[in-house]
Amino acid sequence: EELVRMSLERIERLNPPLNAVISVREQAVDEARELDARIGAGDDPGPLAGIPLLVKDMEDVQGVPTTYGSTVFADAPPAAADGLIPRRLKGAGAIVVGKTNQPEFAFAGFTHNLLYGATRNPWNVEASPGGSSGGSASAMAAGMAPIATATDGGGSIRIPAGCCGLVGLKPTNGVIGREPIPEWIDLSTFGPLAQTVADARLLLEIESGPVPGDPSALPYPFPMPGGRPARAIAAPRLVDFGPLPEPVQAAFDAALGALERDTSLPIERIRPSEIFRAGNPSEDWMLLCALDHVHHFGWDFCEANLERFSPVFRDVVEYARRRPLGEYMVARRRRFEYVRELDLLLGDDAVLLTPTNCFQTMKFDGVGDDSMPGEGPDSYNTDPQNMTGHPAISVPAGLMPEGVPFGLQITAPRFRDDLALSFAEAWERTNPWPLVAPGYEPFAA
Repeated sequence: EELVRMSLERIERLNPPLNAVISVREQAVDEARELDARIGAGDDPGPLAGIPLLVKDMEDVQGVPTTYGSTVFADAPPAAADGLIPRRLKGAGAIVVGKTNQPEFAFAGFTHNLLYGATRNPWNVEASPGGSSGGSASAMAAGMAPIATATDGGGSIRIPAGCCGLVGLKPTNGVIGREPIPEWIDLSTFGPLAQTVADARLLLEIESGPVPGDPSALPYPFPMPGGRPARAIAAPRLVDFGPLPEPVQAAFDAALGALERDTSLPIERIRPSEIFRAGNPSEDWMLLCALDHVHHFGWDFCEANLERFSPVFRDVVEYARRRPLGEYMVARRRRFEYVRELDLLLGDDAVLLTPTNCFQTMKFDGVGDDSMPGEGPDSYNTDPQNMTGHPAISVPAGLMPEGVPFGLQITAPRFRDDLALSFAEAWERTNPWPLVAPGYEPFAA
């Protein structure tokens, strides 16, 4: 009960300037009291017993509306049941204290919508926490709760982890089942957003497992031999969109230098053009994701609500409208080539190191100038792994001049989530990082 009260008090006190949390559940106090009584009677509720949990507004929490950050669903009724990840985390003892902000339908790398407005970054309130799980990341980086849910369809866990100094893992596609089953299931996945790599590992164990009817689900846990990678490969970008901003390149070079100093693992530096030769996976990701999103809702729904959508999602609909089916099918075929190319590059035992984000700092409303891009395939190194299915984790690795964290991304072979986690743990041991942004208190859990 004490932890839940602490979380609710911090949300009330810290959230107004950040706008990370969009609703709270006062009944969480009663649920915590009941949990304390169970523990007192000798019950073991699980490894997350009594831990306050925030849930991204993409997922259902029983008794709470799910709006998807859209004015179209502003009057949505309370959800009848918990979604998959809230249900699994609650089954491990967590207590939901509220829901967090996101861009409309989670389709943006920053967190702003017409229903709730923009979420800001506790490291610099003029900056964005990233997206689409930016509300969850902002709240965690401000110490409002120790865990929050997140989804990743093109970087939506790793982008905000990079922006907010957190650990964010996109697991191998299929490790965590999907419920309900959306059309873009094999591009998007749930995954851990955490303050430490150990927390991410625990959350992955709790969240993982198949769902009936999910054709992409993998049996988990599958054998994970553990150990360290035999090789490390580094590239500034996954797709050749040109040089990085100088501060981003400098932070990346510093991180690689620290790795070479602290480990005996040689790092092979390669050009972006040596990774994917079959095409541009970021542009193909945009094509597949846009058409799948629009098809999921239906053209009639999109046409009827076009003027109610945010400018970003309106652009998605217009973009999808212009793309012929033939382009979509060609992009789907190229996707298999991207999987093969990254499989061959990594083999069974290598990791690929890149910056998580390719921008210096993004403004809180997602609009940038030439040095601070908002949206665009050149802004991130995150969507190719959604295309290929490879696991990728972002860890804190420095600061930008504006005081916003820099994230180092570690991509591992498919089904080698253990390799990504073990490499991230090795980095964390020699490069400790504060659990929350300056001026905020870590959550005493």
